Amino acid sequence: MKNLSPNYKLIYEDMISRKYPHKKSDCESILKKKKLTILDIIKLNNIIVNGADEDGRVLNQRLRSYDKKTILKILHYQKENKLNNTELANEFKLSRNTISKWKKNF
Repeated sequence: MKNLSPNYKLIYEDMISRKYPHKKSDCESILKKKKLTILDIIKLNNIIVNGADEDGRVLNQRLRSYDKKTILKILHYQKENKLNNTELANEFKLSRNTISKWKKNF
């Protein structure tokens, strides 16, 4: 079975060129990559939605999902930067319970 994940690079390029052309220079360094990781997508989304209303951010956060590779990168980021669960949760806009659950499972 083929991997049927969306082409986020194309989606974000189109979205930036149509709706947010003034933010194109801020996103260029990320969009130059051949393939975007989930962390790249989060960074792009934060650049684009910077200043959005609180309700939109809460809804957007609720719909995120992370693959095993990304979870391990986030947990590795925590170790490298010597962050506790609260600091890591604030950095990536996650709940502390999610971080604890990930640490328990991985």
